[in-house]
Amino acid sequence: MEQKEAKRMMEILQSAIQMEVDGKEFYQRASQKSGNRLAKELFQRLAIEEDEHSKKFEEIFQALKKGQDWPAIEPPSWGGKQLKSIFAEATKELGSEIKVAESELEAIKTAIDVEVKTYDFYRSRSEQSTFPVEKRFYQALATEERGHHLALLDSYEYFTDPAGWFVMKEHRLDGV
Repeated sequence: MEQKEAKRMMEILQSAIQMEVDGKEFYQRASQKSGNRLAKELFQRLAIEEDEHSKKFEEIFQALKKGQDWPAIEPPSWGGKQLKSIFAEATKELGSEIKVAESELEAIKTAIDVEVKTYDFYRSRSEQSTFPVEKRFYQALATEERGHHLALLDSYEYFTDPAGWFVMKEHRLDGV
């Protein structure tokens, strides 16, 4: 790999690591401040996933720093599945009688915006990447961030209108 290309990749990786670290810190703070169990669990899970992303980026960064090619590190493959599982179980238990503080809704809105920006960044990196392993890694991360975004949107809809959310889900399940 050309020195100039490796340097460019490392700069991008540093930005990605910082985005993931910032995301983890945001979700940890939001979880600590949350009085709603579902929001707290959602934020905790997101913090864990962002931490996993930053660790994988750090592994890649260290390999490039040693002059190696982009390593064949497996990208995360949750795709929001664990978030959906947490959410599905909690909504069954909590039903439509749920109370959420405005601060929690604001945190979710902020998180939605952050996940969109992160998704766009990884999708763009995937499109610009010339190395197949790098391209696949960024594609997988874009999918992860899209899963986070969808889980947050679903949560926001549920928290702002639980009864409407259940009606909407029932119609989706019925195929109507």
